[in-house]
Amino acid sequence: MSKKLAAFGEVMMRLQVPGYNLLSQSSTLSFSFSGTGVNVASALARFGYDGFLVTRLPDNAVGDAAAAYLSQLGIARDFIVRGGQYVGMYFLENGFGVRPSRVTYTNRLDSSFNTAPEGSYDYESIAGQIDLIHFCGITLAMNDTVRQHMKRLAQAVRAKGGHVVFDCNYRPSLWGEGGYEKAKPHYEEMLELADLVIMNEKDAIHTLGMSTVQQDRHQQLAELIPAVANRYGIQVIAGTHRSINGDNSHSLRGYLYKNQTFTFSPTLTFSVYDRIGAGDAYTAGIVHGELAGWEPEETVRFAAASSMLAHTTAGDTPMSSVSDIRRAMTESVSDVQR
Repeated sequence: MSKKLAAFGEVMMRLQVPGYNLLSQSSTLSFSFSGTGVNVASALARFGYDGFLVTRLPDNAVGDAAAAYLSQLGIARDFIVRGGQYVGMYFLENGFGVRPSRVTYTNRLDSSFNTAPEGSYDYESIAGQIDLIHFCGITLAMNDTVRQHMKRLAQAVRAKGGHVVFDCNYRPSLWGEGGYEKAKPHYEEMLELADLVIMNEKDAIHTLGMSTVQQDRHQQLAELIPAVANRYGIQVIAGTHRSINGDNSHSLRGYLYKNQTFTFSPTLTFSVYDRIGAGDAYTAGIVHGELAGWEPEETVRFAAASSMLAHTTAGDTPMSSVSDIRRAMTESVSDVQR
């Protein structure tokens, strides 16, 4: 029987200008629907699991369009509730070279998801039907009501014997001035409830306020991640290190910390078509490897290859199958697959 995996998060409308244009240069936009929870649930559905999204959509034509889009991605709609008036939106301008990609949010705090009142979700019923649930720090930044939904749903899943995944995903623009201090207690609550965490040494230093005398980021990682696992009782921590090269290519190396041991993927270097959502592809790869019972080396190699392929696909949502990722892991990709 396929495991049932859920993600809790907002569905957003992505409005993108063509190519590498700025908003000020363009008069047209293309739209799709995305969000961290959408990306993770969809990727896991492509890996053969039953993927669910726990969210709230408006009961109007835009909500209907979002729900239809989720179905096309293979996401089950059993835990989607309707209410409110808006879907949050963001505008995306693709970066090029030294100019980074830019995301501009609009109307987000008034979205149906972020205004969902207490009692919107049946925590116990959801927890009784799933094996694992994913949360992220972007959602944690929204407001106290959303944070309560996260905490109570995570507690319910743990009580039923399910697993909790938490991706730190800190976004400075969402927390505002003094954001690290505001975020820390909420992050600590989620870390104490999580079995698997996605983070790196920057999260430990800035969000959790941990100190280190090490200057090299790899040495910082080696010192701080075991301390985080020990302090919060986390079974598995994973993440990536990324660098941007002079020729505009990116290099990425994944890591997995489990059983007090680090395992690293090979460093992958590749061109980037669309970077948004690549971290979610990595998370889905780690979750899949853990659920499949793979050795850490296989899991982290699979996750890194999953992230690499996501960089080559338009849109936020990872589209690669297990066989696609396996092929990339063997470095046997050709010009034309026949």
